[in-house]
Amino acid sequence: MSLVCQQCKEPLELDGSLSDLAPSAYDMIVASLPPAPTRQESEPISQLKATQASRTAWQKAKSASISGSTRSQKKQIAPLPNESFVLLQDSIVRHIPSPDPKKASSSRTTSGKAPQPAKQEEPAHPNPSPLSHHLRSTVRLFNLLSARTEIDHPLCAECTQILLVTLQRQLDETKRERDGYIAFEKEVRKERERDAQGMSKEEAEKKIEKLKLDERLSIEQLKVAEQERVQLEDELRALEEEEKALAEEEARQAVRFVFSIVFTDYRFWHAHNNHLLSSEHFSSQLATIRAAYAADSATLEKLERTNVYNDAFCIGHDGVFGTINGLRLGRVPGVPVEWAEINAAWGQSLLLLYTIARKLDCTFENYRLVPMGSFSRIEKTTGDKASYELYSSGNLNMLQLLHNRRFDLAMVAFLECLKQVMDHIKSQDPSVEFPHQLVRDKIGDVSIKLKFNQDEAWTRSLRHVLLALKICLKWATNGANG
Repeated sequence: MSLVCQQCKEPLELDGSLSDLAPSAYDMIVASLPPAPTRQESEPISQLKATQASRTAWQKAKSASISGSTRSQKKQIAPLPNESFVLLQDSIVRHIPSPDPKKASSSRTTSGKAPQPAKQEEPAHPNPSPLSHHLRSTVRLFNLLSARTEIDHPLCAECTQILLVTLQRQLDETKRERDGYIAFEKEVRKERERDAQGMSKEEAEKKIEKLKLDERLSIEQLKVAEQERVQLEDELRALEEEEKALAEEEARQAVRFVFSIVFTDYRFWHAHNNHLLSSEHFSSQLATIRAAYAADSATLEKLERTNVYNDAFCIGHDGVFGTINGLRLGRVPGVPVEWAEINAAWGQSLLLLYTIARKLDCTFENYRLVPMGSFSRIEKTTGDKASYELYSSGNLNMLQLLHNRRFDLAMVAFLECLKQVMDHIKSQDPSVEFPHQLVRDKIGDVSIKLKFNQDEAWTRSLRHVLLALKICLKWATNGANG
């Protein structure tokens, strides 16, 4: 059997005690239920004499009771499910006992009397099954509970708890209503006692005089209140006029405020537009400056990467000759090299050594370089302070042979100055390596003197000199700057 809660409409599972409910237990439950509420008034309370406070309390209590009784009268006893039927499964039908014909015939007649027609409340099915009987009993019980109370049954546990809370609240309200009735009853009894005792003539006259005095006082209070009313009306009119003036002044101030806001907004947007124009102008100028800066930076970087000394003193080789700025330095058989070219090459070499010494802040000992192109010379600063020419003409006369001796001394002095620069560089950076050592007039194993020397050996020594100068120039332009 499937039932649902009449409040939340959730399916219910009945307790086993309801399925096996005995007739005696059913009768006991019915007897414990309260009777259907009826409205009977033994005495019309509304016609009793009472004070205004008592009547007010009674009216409130009456309205509360009427609202509760109206809800209870709306409940009607639901008809019994006589015409209903239950669809049973085959397994249940097999276990239902077959009806006894004797019992059925005896139940239809009693004491030889004609059988009475069945009542409308009784089911038409003879000897109903236990399940149908339990269903009918349970439904009758729930219908009876619904008719005797203000709540439809059955209910689930949660809805029952809510119902208990509601009934407890109604009980508290009923107690307060009862207290009101008790107070009303006390007031009525007091009124009846006073009416029964009555008043004497003197007491009535005193009461009349007191009432007249109260009337005069009330009239005076009314006059004072009327004067106060007139005064308050005058004050109200004055306040209304003042409010009107304030409203007009507020409107004028609002107009001025709106005008100032509009004017301020106009000035703001005007300044904003000017600022945007200036910003765009400055942005274009900034872009131009940045472009120029980028171009100048690229040029500067290119110039910084450019080695001026390498461009001014380009040292290379041309076959067996070492060259400086394209000028060959040396002589070999079969390849005639003019002495003018050799002298110019020596002048460039002396100028390069002089430039390296100045860049490294290196001061020569005993010598002073005088670069003068093809007629350069080296002066001795100690002793006889002689001056040695670093150039030659190649003639074989006696005067030229003497000059060639001075030319050899100039080349030896050049080697001495070159050795001082090499030593200075090694003192600054020991990692620098020179491929040839300088010892007096020799560089490596070859003498730099032209006298009594073969042209090939002299040319090789000059090539070693140019290589040493190139190493010194590279370190001076790169290594000296870190």
